Amino acid sequence: MPTFHVGQKVVCINDRFKNVSIDQGIRKGQIYTVRWAGNYRHYVDGDFYGIKLMELHRGNDDGPEGYGAVDMPFRASRFRPLVSDRIKSMLGMKAPPPKKVVSKPSMIPSVRAKPRVVTPEREKEDV
Repeated sequence: MPTFHVGQKVVCINDRFKNVSIDQGIRKGQIYTVRWAGNYRHYVDGDFYGIKLMELHRGNDDGPEGYGAVDMPFRASRFRPLVSDRIKSMLGMKAPPPKKVVSKPSMIPSVRAKPRVVTPEREKEDV
C-alpha cells in the first residue's frame, strides 16, 4: 500500500461504494490533491489508511446511512499517486541540431563503377 503525503496529486481508481446510495463526490479518473493522510479508526469500517482531499470536504456523516463521522477520509486504496507521463513531456522537446561532419580524405582509393554499355538494337530486314 503506497503512503501519501499532503500536497501530493492522486488519481481516483475506484468510485464505487457498496450499500451506499448517497453520492460520495469522487469520480474515477479524476485528479485530486491530498489534504490529510494517515490511519483512521471507524467503529463500523474498522481501521484503515485513509486520505482527505483538498477538493472535497465530506462534512458530517449524519445522513440516513451515516454513522456520525466528521469529514471522514476515503480509503487510500481508492487512489493511486499521479505519475507524470514521461513520453508526453518529451514530445515537446526538440532534437539537438546535427553535428557537422568534416570529411577527411580516405586512405583507400575510390573504385568507380564501370559504365554500362548499351548495345543498339538490330534493324529487321525484309526478306
